[in-house]
Amino acid sequence: MGEADEGGIARKWWIKFKDESVFAKYTPFFVCLASGSLNCDTFMHFISQDVHFLKAFALAYELAEECADDEEDKLAIRKLRKRVKQKLKTLDSLVREWGFELPEEIITDDATVKCTDFLLSTASGKVEGEKVLGKIETPFEKIKVAAYTLSAISPCMRLFEVIAKEIQALLNPDDGSHLYKKWIDYYCSQSFQESALQTEELLDKLSVLLTGEELEVIKKLYYKAIKLHVNFFAAQPVKQQTTVPLSWVKDPVEGHLTLFCDFDWTCTAFDSSSILAELAIVTAQKSDPDQSEGKLTRMSSADLRNTWDVLSTKYTEEYEQCIESIMSSEAVAEFEYEGLREALKQLAYFEKKENSRVVQSGVLKGLNLEDIKRASQHLIFQDGCRRSAFASGILSETYKSCIIHFRDLNAFRVHSNELVYEESISTGEIVNKLESPLEKLQAFNDILKDHSNDEQNLTVYIGGSPGDLLCLLEADIGIVIGSSSSLRRLGDHFGVSFVPLFSSLVERQKELVDGSSYKWKRLTGTLYTVSSWAEIHAFILGP
Repeated sequence: MGEADEGGIARKWWIKFKDESVFAKYTPFFVCLASGSLNCDTFMHFISQDVHFLKAFALAYELAEECADDEEDKLAIRKLRKRVKQKLKTLDSLVREWGFELPEEIITDDATVKCTDFLLSTASGKVEGEKVLGKIETPFEKIKVAAYTLSAISPCMRLFEVIAKEIQALLNPDDGSHLYKKWIDYYCSQSFQESALQTEELLDKLSVLLTGEELEVIKKLYYKAIKLHVNFFAAQPVKQQTTVPLSWVKDPVEGHLTLFCDFDWTCTAFDSSSILAELAIVTAQKSDPDQSEGKLTRMSSADLRNTWDVLSTKYTEEYEQCIESIMSSEAVAEFEYEGLREALKQLAYFEKKENSRVVQSGVLKGLNLEDIKRASQHLIFQDGCRRSAFASGILSETYKSCIIHFRDLNAFRVHSNELVYEESISTGEIVNKLESPLEKLQAFNDILKDHSNDEQNLTVYIGGSPGDLLCLLEADIGIVIGSSSSLRRLGDHFGVSFVPLFSSLVERQKELVDGSSYKWKRLTGTLYTVSSWAEIHAFILGP
């Protein structure tokens, strides 16, 4: 991907909002297009809407050129406008080259109108957030409007290029049978990349003299432009069976979609037990040094800090030793579930020993339940996790291991180990319900017993650590998030395949034919990888 200067405003906002591109990529339109199975009528409808976009882009560039005061900037914008107008002139021949014909009558969709109206309003100076809408008098005001216009164009072009490149990477370059390969190649072409990059460079240049308040307007325009385009792709009339979004594909009347999600390192950005330890240290500093009889005695904050540091160091060292011990056996050639399950008993023994060590240390003794609940509000979640509605302050009584279980998207249940309390004060003891991979699997299976007679039940498990491997494999769809090298190494050792989720959906889409159906299957030895929670959200819920 061509990139604007690393410090430029265009680069900055693309990085910040790039997850939005995932919601466009996971639409039925792009999944079907990537598979080559997109209905031709749907594609031609999309191309017909593109005509309106190109006309709006040409006019927006023209207005931006009028607002720019530097001759070099005017020339650059004029060249971009000429490219758009040239494409408009040759669109019919391009479409024929792609093997299609433009429809005689073109009806503009609401989603298209919203995009073009937003772009042209911005180019006319009617910008939300400005003190005086539509008032363009001074040269500086004109430059500002030119920058605003490019901030509404730039993300749209980058969105097309990024998605096209991701799809192109899935195609066999020697296979000419893909119906939409030439369209994909066009948006990956050097010419289109140059246009996208030049628009970003102009946005950077025109933004240099803007105030902080005006840069905030640019940020909002950039974000709105992406959102409108995501909605545009989502609104394309795909009238065929698709693999996404999962919640649409799975009819709730016919069956159940049950979601399971691990907590630490899956929802959270770090181990939540460290928050409990820090809370113990901080509250110990504030506690009464003359503890009266009957109160749970606590270590000093210095002793707590030292004890926790020793526990953490030992855990890390011995955890790695445990993984290495499991890996010492010979790797298998094919997926071997029972071998993995047997090997994970070593991890189960390790986790039980570590929990016992924490209890014996007394580091969690004397914690107040209300303090724990308040501390949970400071948990740092993975980007996009809260947005996906899969995490909302779940710490009050959890320790080390936790599964979140969803019967629907508005309610969830938490299954975890729990601290023991006396009048809301922790004794330092732990009720062990979910200490090991095997106990996680038992909880998973117990939950599913309620629907054992339901053939339409579909399960999704989201996890990111070795302790999740059994549940991930037992679910119909096991989704791996995060960068746990231990999980990958153990999986590889026992023949587990890790496949990017999007490419898997594209392959499944290829297999679908009119009137056919497909099933996700458990214990296939295949797990699906994602790089962000945005992918999970887009796959399950759509945009």
